[in-house]
Amino acid sequence: MKDVAYIGTRDKNIRMKASEAILKGICPDGGLFIPEKMPVMEKSIDELSKMDYRGLAYEVMSLFFTDFTEEELKYCINNAYDSKFDTPEIAQVVEKEGVYFLELFHGKTIAFKDMALSILPYLMKTSAKKNDIHKEIVILTATSGDTGKAALEGFANVEGTRIIVFFPNGGVSPVQKQQMVTQKGKNVCVAAITGNFDDAQSAVKSIFTDAEMIKELDDKGFMFSSANSINIGRLIPQVAYYWYAYCQLVKKGKIKAGEKINFTVPTGNFGNILAGYFAKQMGLPVNKFICASNSNKVLYDFFRTGTYDKNRDFMLTVSPSMDILISSNLERLVCMLTSQEETADLMKSLSEKGVYSMTAKAYDIVGEYANEEETFQAIRVMYANADYVLDTHTAVAYASYSKYVRETQDTTPTVIVSTASPYKFAKDVCTAIDEKYKDCDAFELMGELEKISGVAIPAPVKDIEKREVLHNNLCEREKIKDFVRDQLK
Repeated sequence: MKDVAYIGTRDKNIRMKASEAILKGICPDGGLFIPEKMPVMEKSIDELSKMDYRGLAYEVMSLFFTDFTEEELKYCINNAYDSKFDTPEIAQVVEKEGVYFLELFHGKTIAFKDMALSILPYLMKTSAKKNDIHKEIVILTATSGDTGKAALEGFANVEGTRIIVFFPNGGVSPVQKQQMVTQKGKNVCVAAITGNFDDAQSAVKSIFTDAEMIKELDDKGFMFSSANSINIGRLIPQVAYYWYAYCQLVKKGKIKAGEKINFTVPTGNFGNILAGYFAKQMGLPVNKFICASNSNKVLYDFFRTGTYDKNRDFMLTVSPSMDILISSNLERLVCMLTSQEETADLMKSLSEKGVYSMTAKAYDIVGEYANEEETFQAIRVMYANADYVLDTHTAVAYASYSKYVRETQDTTPTVIVSTASPYKFAKDVCTAIDEKYKDCDAFELMGELEKISGVAIPAPVKDIEKREVLHNNLCEREKIKDFVRDQLK
């Protein structure tokens, strides 16, 4: 097995081992870490198809995290993917209406972020030990809804860490907000931030590149890292479930080993679909990735025109986790298609002008989008035809997939990456099915959704509205650094 080093997207001379990159989270110049060379999967599909999720995850992650011993990595994997998931498959594939849904919401916070944030605390603790780091690790995270709760759940009461999560005030669903503000743990802090997710994300990233603040807190025994998908410790674990989905289809006789499939991925910050792209670069037989956007559709426009332009109205939609105009992980793809020098120039243009254009293309990624009505229609259609309830983000993906098929007549077997339980967005899901629910309380509608879906209210959100609110912080986006300093006194 060859060692994989991680280099910066803006400076190839920034070079670290996997454990070092996990601890850093982001490059000193604001760039992100990418593998210097993409590893190749040497095990056959037939071999991989005989493995459970833990075994397959090890085969994938061991190719990327090459400075971890087998014992260290298996410790992380076995502790992450255990009984905290409510299905033995961890990530199960179900067939509905001729397409396959990869259900990634069976973890403790009923969203796909659990797939990576269940393992990140173990990767981080192991990395600190390997690098003889004794400082307290401060996890700073911006969330558009799901990352926050999954990160809080993963790091709560983890020795040697603190976690501070910022979410856009008024920009997450009632259930998402309640999940975060009721989080227990002596080392956790949650704050609403004025502005939208992009404001929260930019504010957090500014701390990682503030040399003066980093030194100030370093002197006090702290170091910063991130639980967002800008951290390769978050991104790489997601690569595993693309391989697992494919192997499940082979195992069930739905496709033959080596046959190409498509993936449709609801996309905001571009981390989830990028993990799939990494899987393809490793050798997974994929034809196309359909990058599904909501009405904000900055990525749809990029993949159609080659121009990324965040200078547009920010829309609050029924799929809030995708309400993003600055897709951080796209920088990694840009670098893989161009060079560090060009990426640095393009990111500078994005920072200063809010726009950049490039000629290089990822021909295996196609942009699609769905507006609000198309999203609701997708929920209605799937419920009417298959008695299967989609959340609002998976519905964006299904609606986008349907449009893609109409436009291209591409009948390649397709997996739709299902990113959240409908219970996280109960009000909008119920309203999509029947308008009579539009003025009802989101928490009261969980009982109705249980009747509609035939699926019991998941334990993580059952009676969540009755839990004590423990975090009432509101932070001005311009004062985020002062807020962090105050929390670390």
